[in-house]
Amino acid sequence: MNLMNMDSENRVVLNVGGIRHETYKATLKKIPATRLSRLTEALGNYDPVLNEYFFDRHPGVFAQVLNYYRTGKLHYPTDVCGPLFEEELSFWGLDSNQVEPCCWMTYTQHRNTQETLAVLDRLDLDTDKPSDEEVAKKFGFEDAYNKGKVSWWQHLKPQIWSLFDEPYSSNAAKIIGIISVFFICVSIISFCLKTHPDMRVPYIRNITVKTASQNTSWVLDKTQTNAHVAFFYIECVCNAWFTFEIMVRFISSPSKCRFLMSSVNIIDYIATLSFFIDLILQRFASHLENADILEFFSIIRIMRLFKLTRHSSGLKILIQTFRASAKELTLLVFFLVLGIVIFASLVYYAERIQINPHNDFNSIPLGLWWALVTMTTVGYGDMTPKTYIGMFVGALCALAGVLTIALPVPVIVSNFTMYYSHTQARAKLPKRRRRVCPVELSRPPRLPGQGGPGACVNTGSGKLPSSNAPSTGSMDQTIRRMNANRTISKDVILPKMA
Repeated sequence: MNLMNMDSENRVVLNVGGIRHETYKATLKKIPATRLSRLTEALGNYDPVLNEYFFDRHPGVFAQVLNYYRTGKLHYPTDVCGPLFEEELSFWGLDSNQVEPCCWMTYTQHRNTQETLAVLDRLDLDTDKPSDEEVAKKFGFEDAYNKGKVSWWQHLKPQIWSLFDEPYSSNAAKIIGIISVFFICVSIISFCLKTHPDMRVPYIRNITVKTASQNTSWVLDKTQTNAHVAFFYIECVCNAWFTFEIMVRFISSPSKCRFLMSSVNIIDYIATLSFFIDLILQRFASHLENADILEFFSIIRIMRLFKLTRHSSGLKILIQTFRASAKELTLLVFFLVLGIVIFASLVYYAERIQINPHNDFNSIPLGLWWALVTMTTVGYGDMTPKTYIGMFVGALCALAGVLTIALPVPVIVSNFTMYYSHTQARAKLPKRRRRVCPVELSRPPRLPGQGGPGACVNTGSGKLPSSNAPSTGSMDQTIRRMNANRTISKDVILPKMA
């Protein structure tokens, strides 16, 4: 009988979320400096009637927490979210880094998800209209908004910005976006078509020559061809729109520095600037030799296609996929360069071992081109090994190229799938969620003369005896007693009455 009393005194009952757990006090002392290791009956969550400690926390996570005290091994429950598990561990005073290796990958998966969601927030893929307070904070006039002193320019500036930079913010913004895409497509098509021979006009000049009889004669000489003049007017109209658009976006941008440092904007104003530089060179430097080489720099206008990323979330996700896969792409390039150098050297010496009058590999630099084409499985066929040893090296080169390219590709595909799936999930989430207020029940302190028989409780209209209006503490104890009788954990061992 004494042994049973001593054993019951060493036990402690923990009621977590309505589920009761019973363990020994010595078990909770195994991990010091935690919440459970400092339990005393003086705590506010101790119920002297039921002789238990009540915690309004997640019961499923606490089962693993208590198992950590018993076994010294912390496992991750697969039926809860990672941030919830971290929050519960922080409440109980435990270190999340103590999770066992078998559960570490599953446990840290939510951190990758949070990083992905943070990236999607920076990509600004949401099409929801922000509130006035968010707009004021974004454009830096939050103080004026709180004071109700918003000027007409502060009111107009966000509207202009959303009109030209956020195509899905309104119907007018969609029209502006369609116009912008139209001019981009027309500019690219014009840039490509003006190089077609049927779209060019020959440049003919008269040349004075002397005949055999020492007389002068005129000869028409076709020296070169120029693009049709219609393409010049098309480019003028397109670049006039691009100039107007970039000036309006710069004036109405929330941050001028961020606007200038944006990669898409850099391409935009460099391409627009190249058009005006080309006009100046044609006007003042067309008589110089090799002036046609300057037209090569106009190829940067093709880069305007990246402006379509503002109108397509898929292109944003694709670009972000390459950014996230930078390490894998670097590793791919490194192994490709390594294999190209090795197989170019091997095929050069393999083709020289036997007599080969039609040897295509006169130097290792020529072999580098062949190795690159072979490892990337393109195979132009302009250079081929003729000897048996060279063919063997070529077979090894092709197999190595397939393996080198195939290994990093699943990682890149996985990154794209991750970003795309999270984008689709965000699009299907409800835009407005119900607000949950963090309300906690507080127990008022008992004053002398309250809580006993015959005490009164102020109800606002008079005083009633405490027998008719129970105190808050007794009400909480009654509710806990009902919950304890309703849900009892399987690991509870009730002591038998002697």
